[in-house]
Amino acid sequence: MRTNNLEHRKAKCIVRFTDEQGNVLAGKKIHMKQTNHEFLFGCGAFDTLIYTNPFPGMNPEVLKPRIDKWLALYNYATLPFYWGGFEPKEGEPEIASRMKAASFLKEHNVKVKGHPLCWHTACADWLMEYDNKTILEKQLKRIERDVTAFKGTIDMWDVINEVVIMPIFDKYDNAITRICKDLGRVGIIKETFAAARAANPDAELLLNDFNTSISYEILIDGCLQAGVPIDTIGIQSHQHQGYWGAEKLAQVLERYEHFGLPIHFTENTLVSGDLIPPEIEDLNDWQVPEWPSTPEGEERQANETEEMYRILFAHPKVQAITGWDYTDGAWLGAPSGVLHKDGTVKPVYERLMKLIRGEWWTDCEICTDENGFATVEGFKGDYVLETEDGQVQFKLTAGMEEQNLVIKR
Repeated sequence: MRTNNLEHRKAKCIVRFTDEQGNVLAGKKIHMKQTNHEFLFGCGAFDTLIYTNPFPGMNPEVLKPRIDKWLALYNYATLPFYWGGFEPKEGEPEIASRMKAASFLKEHNVKVKGHPLCWHTACADWLMEYDNKTILEKQLKRIERDVTAFKGTIDMWDVINEVVIMPIFDKYDNAITRICKDLGRVGIIKETFAAARAANPDAELLLNDFNTSISYEILIDGCLQAGVPIDTIGIQSHQHQGYWGAEKLAQVLERYEHFGLPIHFTENTLVSGDLIPPEIEDLNDWQVPEWPSTPEGEERQANETEEMYRILFAHPKVQAITGWDYTDGAWLGAPSGVLHKDGTVKPVYERLMKLIRGEWWTDCEICTDENGFATVEGFKGDYVLETEDGQVQFKLTAGMEEQNLVIKR
């Protein structure tokens, strides 16, 4: 299913406005000011971990300009829960540090996702001491513990990451590949999703992968046939070797929309410097001493990002887009952020700002009729509706019935 307009991103309803005494507000001008999108425009928010948990001798205010720029643009954050870094010593998970970061983001009206609960890479080395039965038990207990601990603060999780390659991963031995070989791909997904669902029945649970081939489609189909409660399909789109382009994007969307599930582009990367050569199969193998951003690359990055966001925002099944690197020099040292290393904005940041907080943002004036009624219409999301006499907060979503709102001083 495709659409060339954005009507599916908008909603409208009839609202009757009164004051606190019940008087109808007839002929009133009302400023309709959007405060947040229903659509999730996201980015990795790893900087907030340092900002909310400064190391000894660090002044967190040094990071504040970067954090402010992040909050000005995005409404959706990914925080790291890689088991090896989150619990480097068994029994000592860093729950407090993640909770500080997640709570800070939630206080700023940002939805938070934890990434990931199970992955063969960046796994805890201490798991290797155990047999496979015990490894599985500890993995499931880890999911139960963390999903329960963050319930109400983080209610969205990448449950398991990159399962297509998981049982045949051969870069190094690891505990999760071991149990995936025993259980099979569908088997380990079923176990991990069941644990996450039991810990938080209301959470949104994602299956996430970089492999967009038929193998991922077959895996998703097998999971759904087995009754795995996948809420959302996660698609990684690291494009260090070049932009996919409109044609490939359309093909990927067409192949995954038929499952009828929401789609998140979970890890998106477009670089503003040289591209990784096409003969490099594993992006992690590309090691260079310096990877600079260039003026030409920055213009290319901005143009490609705008085209990609327009295509994805126009597709009804896509509900979120997450840029992976906020600042240049993060993963692989790539010039893949929306900020330079010194924290100054790149053209891609300004381009996204014009789309997300400009073209795709509602800020207008409406007027009530003689009976206090007005049509409230705009992009789905949160609003403040205000007159010179007061205001009211309002959430605009699809399929709303007639509303009665009270303007309060």
